[in-house]
Amino acid sequence: MLSQLMVLFGFFALVLVSIYWINQAVRLFDKLIGDGQSAFVFLEFTALTLPNVIRLVLPMSVFAGSVYVTNRLSSESELVVMQATGFSPWRLARPVLYYGLIVGIMMSVLTHILVPISLGQMKLREAEIARNITARLLTEGTFLHPADGVTFYIREITPEGALRDVFLSDRRSSERAMTYSAANAYLINDDGKVKLVMVDGLAQSYLRDGNRLFTTHFNDFSYDISELIGTPDIDVRQIRHSPTWELMREPAAIAAETGESTNRAIEELHSRVNQAFLCVVSALIGFATLLVGGFSRFGVWRQIVAALVLLVIVKLVEGLVTDAVRANGDLWPLVYAPSVVGAAMSAFLLHWAARPRRRRKRALTAEEPA
Repeated sequence: MLSQLMVLFGFFALVLVSIYWINQAVRLFDKLIGDGQSAFVFLEFTALTLPNVIRLVLPMSVFAGSVYVTNRLSSESELVVMQATGFSPWRLARPVLYYGLIVGIMMSVLTHILVPISLGQMKLREAEIARNITARLLTEGTFLHPADGVTFYIREITPEGALRDVFLSDRRSSERAMTYSAANAYLINDDGKVKLVMVDGLAQSYLRDGNRLFTTHFNDFSYDISELIGTPDIDVRQIRHSPTWELMREPAAIAAETGESTNRAIEELHSRVNQAFLCVVSALIGFATLLVGGFSRFGVWRQIVAALVLLVIVKLVEGLVTDAVRANGDLWPLVYAPSVVGAAMSAFLLHWAARPRRRRKRALTAEEPA
């Protein structure tokens, strides 16, 4: 049974990771390729998002695997045979518990090691790309929009680095729109600022008040591109990027560095630990809910719906306690309330599934002749 659970878990995890990953990849493609980044940068970013995507789908995958295997065993009457041979629901749940623990260990590796490292590395790469304004602009034959109201176009980039037929439009001001065009241009780095030096061009200033247009021909003109586009401030470290051992050792220092409260750091630490327990709970809820129904020719769709409802309840509890702990760090034990509630639900369902068998045994014992 454990091998079947792991095989189905791998299948559902692969399907869900592919769906989530493709969704992330499409958004990254629009963002990075639109900014003029190479395909290698796109592949690097998609690889860095993979650990967090896996972390998101693991609880759903472990639940889906548990429900599918239990449903198949029930439809093929294998559960009925195992119970008839003396296996109690608690004994049948043992492989499911091991299954949940294995996935919980995977989740712990992700939440404590891989996800913080990947998110931190992606943050560093985002900072490097944001500062590299030249790479964001050097794309020929494409109208780029590096900022709202700004359009930039280069027809051709020569091997020597000269820009041919440059067009720059700045419409950010509500009163004036500026348009620059030049036959040739060059990007120059001057004390950390990127300047666009245009040669043999035309500047057009359109005043919306009165619909007036002023044109100026110039032989050479320098424009500060770095101030025009602006560099986003993404140097601030976030709690999600902090390793778990740092959160355990000095949560107040991490909170001060990231601009968050100490309560938020405490909640993040215990939430990472609780993610592993939620994987165990998801597996047990999926198994115990379907076990209550027993064998039925009409299937166990009602039990599957009930299992989904129980998972929603667990997530609702998680949302409630998260807000409470972020408001008061002394309430950190509440972070584990969703796992406790889910475990209690599973124990109750397993106890309920065991009661009919005991009744039948008592009835058979009472009917036996003395």
